[in-house]
Amino acid sequence: MRPAKAKPWFSIILAGVVAGVCLFGVRDDLHAQEPRKILSIEAYDMLNTVPDTYLIDVRTRAEYQFVGHPVKAYLFPYRFMTTDFVKEDEQYQYKLTSKNEAFVPEIVKVFKKEDNLLVIGRDGTRSALAAKALINAGFQKVFDVEDGFEGPEFPYFEDSNRHKFYRQLAKRNKITGYKLRRHYGWQWWGLPWTYEIDPKFIYPPDRNPSE
Repeated sequence: MRPAKAKPWFSIILAGVVAGVCLFGVRDDLHAQEPRKILSIEAYDMLNTVPDTYLIDVRTRAEYQFVGHPVKAYLFPYRFMTTDFVKEDEQYQYKLTSKNEAFVPEIVKVFKKEDNLLVIGRDGTRSALAAKALINAGFQKVFDVEDGFEGPEFPYFEDSNRHKFYRQLAKRNKITGYKLRRHYGWQWWGLPWTYEIDPKFIYPPDRNPSE
């Protein structure tokens, strides 16, 4: 009898099982590394019902102050406004920096990795990037408020064909709200927002204003 020759087959099967477990584990980890997308109304409900939940506004200081912001939203700009006046995509605008290098380090000083962090921007573009950065930094419960504070330009559809079709109709018929905002998002839902600034919620490096 030579039972030793049966071992390689057992080893192969065992290795396959272990590899499968590891593979599924990796897939679960990868899935867990994506922020969950929610709407403004869901974010507001979480703020009112779930302990250790905080809203982080990642827009610029100017947007936070002059466009308004959700009540009790913490300001942590993901990008800063510059004085560079440029033309991008056939539109003139002031350029934003690529990102705020202190964004994650400043948030780490204030919040715990186990806190529920709701990330909101203007229309879901910056918030998606900011939320991913927080996930990569080890924060475990990050939510991207995908409709943003002002919402995307009207009309908006996730389906690219519908999006293109209805935007063409809106442009052709000179719809008043075409390419304007506030047809979706935090303000559109009628959720609490304000122009008033509470120093408690301002970007931490700005909390010592000059005399």
